[in-house]
Amino acid sequence: MSGVPGFTIRVDQNPFLPADGREMHAIVTVEARSWGEGGERASAAEVILIDTSGSMSYRGKLAAAKRAARAAVDMLRDGVRFAVVAGANKPRMIYPRGEQLVEANETSRRRAVNAVARLHAAGGTAIGSWLRLTERLFTGYDGAVKHAVLLTDGKNQHESAEELDATLAVCSGRFLCDARGVGTDWEVAELRRITSALLGGFLDVPDPADLEADFLAMTRAVMSKEIADVALRVWTPQRARLRFVKQMVPTVEDLTGRRVESGTQTGDYPLGAWGSEDREYHLCVEVDEPGDVGRQMRAAWVKLIAGDEVLATGNVLAEWTADAARSTTIDRRVAHHTGQSELAEAVQEGLEARREGDEDTATARLGRAVVLAREVGNDQISDLLDRVVDVVDPTRGTVRLKRHVSKADEMSLDTRSVRTVRTRHSSEPEGGPST
Repeated sequence: MSGVPGFTIRVDQNPFLPADGREMHAIVTVEARSWGEGGERASAAEVILIDTSGSMSYRGKLAAAKRAARAAVDMLRDGVRFAVVAGANKPRMIYPRGEQLVEANETSRRRAVNAVARLHAAGGTAIGSWLRLTERLFTGYDGAVKHAVLLTDGKNQHESAEELDATLAVCSGRFLCDARGVGTDWEVAELRRITSALLGGFLDVPDPADLEADFLAMTRAVMSKEIADVALRVWTPQRARLRFVKQMVPTVEDLTGRRVESGTQTGDYPLGAWGSEDREYHLCVEVDEPGDVGRQMRAAWVKLIAGDEVLATGNVLAEWTADAARSTTIDRRVAHHTGQSELAEAVQEGLEARREGDEDTATARLGRAVVLAREVGNDQISDLLDRVVDVVDPTRGTVRLKRHVSKADEMSLDTRSVRTVRTRHSSEPEGGPST
Protein backbone atom coordinates (compact mmCIF):
# COMPACT_ATOMS: atom_id res chain seq x y z
CA MET A 1 0.00 0.00 0.00
CA SER A 2 1.88 3.06 -1.24
CA GLY A 3 1.74 6.42 0.45
CA VAL A 4 0.60 5.25 3.89
CA PRO A 5 2.43 5.94 7.16
CA GLY A 6 5.01 3.48 8.42
CA PHE A 7 3.60 1.55 11.40
CA THR A 8 5.40 -0.16 14.27
CA ILE A 9 4.10 -2.20 17.21
CA ARG A 10 5.77 -2.31 20.62
CA VAL A 11 4.65 -4.72 23.37
CA ASP A 12 5.38 -3.99 27.03
CA GLN A 13 4.72 -6.74 29.58
CA ASN A 14 6.16 -8.98 32.24
CA PRO A 15 6.04 -12.34 30.43
CA PHE A 16 6.56 -14.38 33.62
CA LEU A 17 3.60 -16.07 35.32
CA PRO A 18 3.58 -17.99 38.62
CA ALA A 19 3.07 -21.74 38.47
CA ASP A 20 -0.70 -21.32 38.87
CA GLY A 21 -0.97 -18.15 36.76
CA ARG A 22 -3.57 -17.94 34.01
CA GLU A 23 -3.84 -14.23 33.15
CA MET A 24 -1.39 -12.24 31.05
CA HIS A 25 -1.53 -8.45 30.62
CA ALA A 26 0.31 -6.43 27.99
CA ILE A 27 0.38 -2.87 26.63
CA VAL A 28 0.52 -2.67 22.84
CA THR A 29 1.78 0.67 21.52
CA VAL A 30 1.09 1.42 17.86
CA GLU A 31 3.15 4.19 16.28
CA ALA A 32 2.47 5.64 12.82
CA ARG A 33 4.90 7.99 11.13
CA SER A 34 4.32 9.73 7.80
CA TRP A 35 6.75 9.03 4.99
CA GLY A 36 6.87 12.74 4.21
CA GLU A 37 5.24 15.16 1.82
CA GLY A 38 5.63 12.71 -1.03
CA GLY A 39 3.15 10.38 0.64
CA GLU A 40 -0.30 10.20 -0.90
CA ARG A 41 -3.08 10.97 1.58
CA ALA A 42 -6.27 8.97 1.52
CA SER A 43 -9.24 10.72 -0.06
CA ALA A 44 -11.46 12.40 2.52
CA ALA A 45 -15.10 13.34 3.03
CA GLU A 46 -16.29 15.70 5.77
CA VAL A 47 -19.74 16.62 7.11
CA ILE A 48 -20.13 19.51 9.55
CA LEU A 49 -23.27 19.16 11.70
CA ILE A 50 -24.33 22.34 13.51
CA ASP A 51 -27.13 22.31 16.07
CA THR A 52 -29.57 25.09 15.12
CA SER A 53 -32.28 24.31 17.69
CA GLY A 54 -33.93 27.26 19.41
CA SER A 55 -31.65 27.12 22.46
CA MET A 56 -28.63 27.93 20.28
CA SER A 57 -29.87 31.52 20.02
CA TYR A 58 -28.92 32.20 23.65
CA ARG A 59 -25.57 33.28 25.16
CA GLY A 60 -23.91 33.80 21.78
CA LYS A 61 -23.84 30.09 20.93
CA LEU A 62 -25.10 30.33 17.35
CA ALA A 63 -22.74 33.19 16.47
CA ALA A 64 -19.84 31.18 17.90
CA ALA A 65 -20.99 28.06 16.01
CA LYS A 66 -20.99 30.03 12.76
CA ARG A 67 -17.42 31.19 13.35
CA ALA A 68 -16.40 27.61 14.19
CA ALA A 69 -18.07 26.19 11.07
CA ARG A 70 -16.38 28.82 8.88
CA ALA A 71 -13.00 27.94 10.42
CA ALA A 72 -13.58 24.24 9.70
CA VAL A 73 -14.63 24.90 6.09
CA ASP A 74 -11.58 27.11 5.47
CA MET A 75 -9.32 24.33 6.81
CA LEU A 76 -10.58 21.73 4.30
CA ARG A 77 -7.89 20.94 1.76
CA ASP A 78 -8.66 21.10 -1.97
CA GLY A 79 -10.37 17.98 -3.26
CA VAL A 80 -12.04 16.95 -0.01
CA ARG A 81 -15.75 16.26 -0.45
CA PHE A 82 -17.86 18.07 2.13
CA ALA A 83 -21.23 19.38 3.26
CA VAL A 84 -22.63 21.59 6.02
CA VAL A 85 -25.84 20.45 7.73
CA ALA A 86 -28.10 22.30 10.17
CA GLY A 87 -29.67 20.09 12.83
CA ALA A 88 -32.99 20.63 14.60
CA ASN A 89 -36.13 18.43 14.65
CA LYS A 90 -34.94 17.41 11.20
CA PRO A 91 -31.61 17.97 9.45
CA ARG A 92 -31.38 20.57 6.69
CA MET A 93 -28.74 20.87 3.98
CA ILE A 94 -27.05 24.27 4.28
CA TYR A 95 -24.39 23.71 1.64
CA PRO A 96 -24.73 22.39 -0.96
CA ARG A 97 -28.50 22.68 -1.36
CA GLY A 98 -29.04 19.12 -2.54
CA GLU A 99 -28.37 15.94 -0.56
CA GLN A 100 -24.80 15.46 -1.76
CA LEU A 101 -21.17 16.30 -1.06
CA VAL A 102 -19.20 18.80 -3.13
CA GLU A 103 -15.50 19.13 -3.79
CA ALA A 104 -13.64 21.69 -1.68
CA ASN A 105 -12.02 24.49 -3.66
CA GLU A 106 -11.82 28.25 -3.35
CA THR A 107 -15.30 28.77 -4.82
CA SER A 108 -17.13 26.05 -2.85
CA ARG A 109 -15.52 27.07 0.43
CA ARG A 110 -16.60 30.70 -0.11
CA ARG A 111 -20.17 29.64 -0.94
CA ALA A 112 -20.30 27.39 2.11
CA VAL A 113 -19.11 30.20 4.38
CA ASN A 114 -21.78 32.51 2.94
CA ALA A 115 -24.45 29.86 3.54
CA VAL A 116 -23.30 29.36 7.15
CA ALA A 117 -23.69 33.09 7.76
CA ARG A 118 -27.42 32.75 7.08
CA LEU A 119 -28.02 30.09 9.74
CA HIS A 120 -30.79 30.80 12.24
CA ALA A 121 -31.95 28.98 15.38
CA ALA A 122 -35.37 27.34 15.69
CA GLY A 123 -36.87 23.98 16.62
CA GLY A 124 -35.77 21.03 18.73
CA THR A 125 -33.08 18.35 18.78
CA ALA A 126 -33.18 14.97 16.98
CA ILE A 127 -29.53 13.93 16.65
CA GLY A 128 -30.29 10.50 15.20
CA SER A 129 -31.91 12.07 12.13
CA TRP A 130 -28.80 14.23 11.62
CA LEU A 131 -26.59 11.14 11.70
CA ARG A 132 -28.80 9.21 9.29
CA LEU A 133 -28.51 12.04 6.75
CA THR A 134 -24.75 12.00 7.27
CA GLU A 135 -24.65 8.26 6.59
CA ARG A 136 -26.52 8.82 3.30
CA LEU A 137 -24.17 11.63 2.31
CA PHE A 138 -21.17 9.34 2.77
CA THR A 139 -22.63 6.59 0.55
CA GLY A 140 -20.29 5.85 -2.34
CA TYR A 141 -17.13 7.13 -0.65
CA ASP A 142 -15.75 3.77 0.48
CA GLY A 143 -12.00 3.93 1.02
CA ALA A 144 -12.08 7.59 1.99
CA VAL A 145 -11.54 8.99 5.48
CA LYS A 146 -15.21 9.73 6.27
CA HIS A 147 -15.54 12.06 9.22
CA ALA A 148 -18.31 14.11 10.78
CA VAL A 149 -18.11 16.75 13.46
CA LEU A 150 -21.25 17.22 15.53
CA LEU A 151 -21.92 20.32 17.62
CA THR A 152 -24.87 20.43 20.01
CA ASP A 153 -25.96 22.40 23.05
CA GLY A 154 -28.78 20.16 24.24
CA LYS A 155 -30.24 16.75 24.84
CA ASN A 156 -31.69 14.51 22.15
CA GLN A 157 -35.24 15.37 23.23
CA HIS A 158 -37.15 14.66 20.03
CA GLU A 159 -36.13 11.01 19.62
CA SER A 160 -36.33 8.05 21.96
CA ALA A 161 -33.20 6.35 23.26
CA GLU A 162 -34.22 3.31 21.20
CA GLU A 163 -34.39 5.39 18.02
CA LEU A 164 -30.94 6.80 18.65
CA ASP A 165 -29.53 3.33 19.35
CA ALA A 166 -31.01 2.05 16.08
CA THR A 167 -29.36 4.92 14.22
CA LEU A 168 -26.00 4.21 15.83
CA ALA A 169 -26.27 0.56 14.80
CA VAL A 170 -26.82 1.66 11.18
CA CYS A 171 -24.00 4.24 11.23
CA SER A 172 -21.39 2.21 13.13
CA GLY A 173 -18.50 1.36 10.82
CA ARG A 174 -19.77 3.72 8.13
CA PHE A 175 -18.02 6.90 9.30
CA LEU A 176 -16.17 8.48 12.22
CA CYS A 177 -17.75 11.19 14.35
CA ASP A 178 -16.27 13.63 16.85
CA ALA A 179 -18.66 15.72 18.95
CA ARG A 180 -18.58 18.90 20.95
CA GLY A 181 -21.04 19.96 23.63
CA VAL A 182 -21.33 23.72 24.06
CA GLY A 183 -22.77 25.23 27.23
CA THR A 184 -24.09 23.01 30.05
CA ASP A 185 -27.49 21.74 28.88
CA TRP A 186 -26.30 18.68 26.93
CA GLU A 187 -25.74 15.18 28.35
CA VAL A 188 -22.23 13.78 28.77
CA ALA A 189 -23.45 10.16 28.68
CA GLU A 190 -25.33 10.76 25.44
CA LEU A 191 -22.38 12.22 23.53
CA ARG A 192 -20.14 9.52 25.00
CA ARG A 193 -22.50 6.86 23.62
CA ILE A 194 -22.62 8.47 20.17
CA THR A 195 -18.90 8.99 19.75
CA SER A 196 -18.02 5.60 21.22
CA ALA A 197 -20.21 3.87 18.63
CA LEU A 198 -18.71 5.99 15.84
CA LEU A 199 -15.03 5.67 16.87
CA GLY A 200 -14.71 9.34 17.73
CA GLY A 201 -14.14 11.52 20.75
CA PHE A 202 -16.00 14.34 22.44
CA LEU A 203 -15.24 17.34 24.59
CA ASP A 204 -17.06 19.96 26.56
CA VAL A 205 -16.79 23.58 25.43
CA PRO A 206 -18.36 25.58 28.28
CA ASP A 207 -17.47 28.94 26.71
CA PRO A 208 -18.82 29.39 23.15
CA ALA A 209 -15.91 31.72 22.42
CA ASP A 210 -13.60 28.66 22.44
CA LEU A 211 -15.45 26.84 19.65
CA GLU A 212 -13.59 28.42 16.75
CA ALA A 213 -10.12 27.38 17.92
CA ASP A 214 -11.42 23.93 18.81
CA PHE A 215 -12.98 23.35 15.37
CA LEU A 216 -9.83 24.62 13.68
CA ALA A 217 -7.63 22.17 15.58
CA MET A 218 -10.05 19.28 15.09
CA THR A 219 -10.34 19.81 11.32
CA ARG A 220 -6.58 20.19 10.97
CA ALA A 221 -6.13 16.84 12.69
CA VAL A 222 -8.67 15.15 10.40
CA MET A 223 -7.03 16.62 7.30
CA SER A 224 -3.75 15.00 8.38
CA LYS A 225 -5.16 11.45 8.26
CA GLU A 226 -3.41 9.33 5.65
CA ILE A 227 -5.12 5.95 5.83
CA ALA A 228 -8.83 5.35 6.29
CA ASP A 229 -9.62 2.02 7.94
CA VAL A 230 -7.14 0.29 10.24
CA ALA A 231 -7.88 -2.65 12.52
CA LEU A 232 -6.07 -4.53 15.27
CA ARG A 233 -6.15 -8.28 14.54
CA VAL A 234 -5.53 -10.53 17.55
CA TRP A 235 -4.91 -14.28 17.43
CA THR A 236 -4.93 -16.36 20.61
CA PRO A 237 -4.01 -20.06 20.90
CA GLN A 238 -6.41 -22.87 21.61
CA ARG A 239 -7.54 -23.06 25.23
CA ALA A 240 -6.98 -19.31 25.62
CA ARG A 241 -9.24 -16.30 25.18
CA LEU A 242 -8.92 -12.56 25.00
CA ARG A 243 -10.64 -11.17 28.09
CA PHE A 244 -10.54 -7.57 26.94
CA VAL A 245 -8.98 -5.05 24.59
CA LYS A 246 -9.01 -1.42 25.74
CA GLN A 247 -7.65 1.66 24.06
CA MET A 248 -5.73 3.57 26.74
CA VAL A 249 -4.13 6.48 24.84
CA PRO A 250 -5.31 9.04 23.91
CA THR A 251 -8.50 8.05 25.78
CA VAL A 252 -9.87 5.04 27.64
CA GLU A 253 -12.24 3.15 25.34
CA ASP A 254 -13.27 -0.49 25.78
CA LEU A 255 -13.04 -2.15 22.35
CA THR A 256 -13.89 -5.67 23.53
CA GLY A 257 -17.47 -5.64 22.25
CA ARG A 258 -16.42 -4.47 18.79
CA ARG A 259 -14.69 -7.73 17.91
CA VAL A 260 -15.38 -9.08 14.43
CA GLU A 261 -14.40 -12.71 13.94
CA SER A 262 -11.86 -12.93 11.12
CA GLY A 263 -10.54 -16.49 11.27
CA THR A 264 -9.84 -19.44 13.51
CA GLN A 265 -9.11 -18.04 16.98
CA THR A 266 -8.73 -14.58 15.43
CA GLY A 267 -10.74 -11.38 15.84
CA ASP A 268 -10.46 -7.84 14.44
CA TYR A 269 -10.99 -4.60 16.40
CA PRO A 270 -11.62 -1.49 14.26
CA LEU A 271 -9.36 1.48 15.05
CA GLY A 272 -10.53 4.02 12.45
CA ALA A 273 -8.37 6.43 10.44
CA TRP A 274 -4.71 7.20 11.14
CA GLY A 275 -2.14 9.88 10.44
CA SER A 276 1.18 10.41 12.23
CA GLU A 277 0.26 9.48 15.80
CA ASP A 278 0.66 6.99 18.66
CA ARG A 279 -2.06 5.02 20.40
CA GLU A 280 -1.82 2.48 23.22
CA TYR A 281 -3.93 -0.60 23.96
CA HIS A 282 -4.28 -2.85 27.00
CA LEU A 283 -4.76 -6.56 26.22
CA CYS A 284 -5.61 -9.27 28.74
CA VAL A 285 -5.34 -12.95 27.73
CA GLU A 286 -6.60 -15.79 29.91
CA VAL A 287 -5.50 -19.41 29.44
CA ASP A 288 -7.68 -22.35 30.49
CA GLU A 289 -4.90 -24.10 32.42
CA PRO A 290 -1.48 -22.97 33.67
CA GLY A 291 1.55 -24.35 31.87
CA ASP A 292 4.37 -26.36 33.42
CA VAL A 293 7.20 -24.40 35.03
CA GLY A 294 9.65 -23.43 32.29
CA ARG A 295 7.07 -23.67 29.51
CA GLN A 296 6.95 -20.76 27.08
CA MET A 297 4.09 -19.86 24.74
CA ARG A 298 2.80 -17.13 22.50
CA ALA A 299 -0.23 -15.84 24.40
CA ALA A 300 -1.34 -13.58 21.56
CA TRP A 301 -0.18 -12.51 18.11
CA VAL A 302 -1.21 -8.97 17.24
CA LYS A 303 -1.26 -7.49 13.77
CA LEU A 304 -2.16 -4.08 12.47
CA ILE A 305 -4.06 -4.44 9.21
CA ALA A 306 -5.56 -2.27 6.49
CA GLY A 307 -7.66 -4.30 4.08
CA ASP A 308 -5.56 -7.35 3.22
CA GLU A 309 -2.22 -5.73 4.08
CA VAL A 310 -0.38 -6.35 7.34
CA LEU A 311 1.20 -3.09 8.49
CA ALA A 312 2.97 -4.31 11.67
CA THR A 313 3.04 -7.28 14.05
CA GLY A 314 3.93 -8.07 17.64
CA ASN A 315 3.84 -10.92 20.16
CA VAL A 316 2.45 -11.23 23.68
CA LEU A 317 4.48 -13.96 25.40
CA ALA A 318 4.01 -16.08 28.51
CA GLU A 319 6.46 -18.19 30.51
CA TRP A 320 5.67 -20.02 33.75
CA THR A 321 8.26 -19.78 36.51
CA ALA A 322 8.80 -20.81 40.12
CA ASP A 323 10.81 -17.62 40.71
CA ALA A 324 8.49 -15.38 42.75
CA ALA A 325 10.65 -12.31 42.13
CA ARG A 326 10.07 -12.66 38.41
CA SER A 327 6.38 -13.53 38.48
CA THR A 328 5.29 -10.87 40.98
CA THR A 329 6.92 -7.93 39.19
CA ILE A 330 4.28 -5.80 37.49
CA ASP A 331 5.32 -4.03 34.29
CA ARG A 332 5.19 -0.31 35.06
CA ARG A 333 3.24 0.53 31.91
CA VAL A 334 0.65 -2.16 32.62
CA ALA A 335 0.32 -0.77 36.15
CA HIS A 336 0.05 2.79 34.85
CA HIS A 337 -2.75 2.00 32.42
CA THR A 338 -4.58 -0.23 34.89
CA GLY A 339 -4.63 2.79 37.20
CA GLN A 340 -5.91 5.08 34.44
CA SER A 341 -8.74 2.70 33.59
CA GLU A 342 -9.73 2.49 37.27
CA LEU A 343 -9.50 6.29 37.53
CA ALA A 344 -12.02 6.80 34.74
CA GLU A 345 -14.42 4.34 36.37
CA ALA A 346 -14.03 5.91 39.81
CA VAL A 347 -14.76 9.42 38.51
CA GLN A 348 -17.81 8.39 36.52
CA GLU A 349 -19.23 6.20 39.29
CA GLY A 350 -18.59 8.90 41.89
CA LEU A 351 -20.30 11.61 39.87
CA GLU A 352 -23.27 9.36 39.12
CA ALA A 353 -23.66 8.58 42.84
CA ARG A 354 -23.46 12.29 43.62
CA ARG A 355 -26.21 13.06 41.11
CA GLU A 356 -28.37 10.34 42.68
CA GLY A 357 -27.84 11.71 46.20
CA ASP A 358 -25.73 8.74 47.40
CA GLU A 359 -23.15 10.79 49.28
CA ASP A 360 -21.34 7.83 50.87
CA THR A 361 -20.63 6.14 47.53
CA ALA A 362 -19.79 9.46 45.88
CA THR A 363 -17.31 10.31 48.63
CA ALA A 364 -15.66 6.88 48.50
CA ARG A 365 -15.34 6.73 44.71
CA LEU A 366 -14.19 10.33 44.25
CA GLY A 367 -11.72 9.85 47.10
CA ARG A 368 -10.34 6.82 45.29
CA ALA A 369 -10.12 8.93 42.14
CA VAL A 370 -8.00 11.51 44.01
CA VAL A 371 -5.50 8.77 44.95
CA LEU A 372 -5.39 7.30 41.44
CA ALA A 373 -4.99 10.67 39.71
CA ARG A 374 -1.90 11.33 41.84
CA GLU A 375 -0.50 7.85 41.19
CA VAL A 376 -0.76 8.06 37.40
CA GLY A 377 0.28 11.72 37.24
CA ASN A 378 -2.95 13.01 35.71
CA ASP A 379 -2.73 16.63 36.85
CA GLN A 380 -5.72 17.77 34.81
CA ILE A 381 -8.04 15.32 36.58
CA SER A 382 -6.51 16.23 39.94
CA ASP A 383 -7.29 19.89 39.30
CA LEU A 384 -10.85 19.11 38.21
CA LEU A 385 -11.41 16.89 41.26
CA ASP A 386 -10.36 19.82 43.46
CA ARG A 387 -13.39 21.70 42.12
CA VAL A 388 -15.78 18.91 43.15
CA VAL A 389 -14.33 17.72 46.48
CA ASP A 390 -12.31 19.16 49.35
CA VAL A 391 -9.25 16.94 49.71
CA VAL A 392 -8.43 16.21 53.36
CA ASP A 393 -5.77 13.52 52.81
CA PRO A 394 -4.65 12.96 49.19
CA THR A 395 -2.64 9.86 50.10
CA ARG A 396 -5.54 8.05 51.77
CA GLY A 397 -8.19 9.55 49.50
CA THR A 398 -10.05 11.24 52.33
CA VAL A 399 -12.35 13.87 50.82
CA ARG A 400 -15.49 15.87 51.52
CA LEU A 401 -18.02 16.61 48.81
CA LYS A 402 -18.32 20.31 48.03
CA ARG A 403 -21.85 21.58 48.57
CA HIS A 404 -21.80 23.96 45.66
CA VAL A 405 -20.29 22.74 42.39
CA SER A 406 -20.83 24.43 39.05
CA LYS A 407 -22.43 22.26 36.40
CA ALA A 408 -19.63 23.17 33.99
CA ASP A 409 -16.98 21.84 36.40
CA GLU A 410 -18.89 18.59 36.97
CA MET A 411 -19.35 18.09 33.22
CA SER A 412 -15.67 18.82 32.53
CA LEU A 413 -14.58 16.22 35.09
CA ASP A 414 -16.99 13.63 33.65
CA THR A 415 -16.03 14.38 30.04
CA ARG A 416 -12.28 14.38 30.60
CA SER A 417 -12.17 11.39 32.96
CA VAL A 418 -11.20 9.15 30.02
CA ARG A 419 -8.41 11.39 28.72
CA THR A 420 -5.16 9.79 29.78
CA VAL A 421 -1.48 10.63 30.23
CA ARG A 422 1.41 8.70 28.75
CA THR A 423 4.33 7.00 30.40
CA ARG A 424 7.83 7.39 29.06
CA HIS A 425 9.23 4.50 27.07
CA SER A 426 12.37 2.89 28.34
CA SER A 427 14.73 0.51 26.61
CA GLU A 428 14.23 -2.04 29.36
CA PRO A 429 10.86 -1.69 31.18
CA GLU A 430 10.38 -3.25 34.57
CA GLY A 431 9.40 -6.87 34.31
CA GLY A 432 11.52 -7.72 31.29
CA PRO A 433 12.32 -6.54 27.79
CA SER A 434 9.79 -5.44 25.23
CA THR A 435 8.83 -7.81 22.46
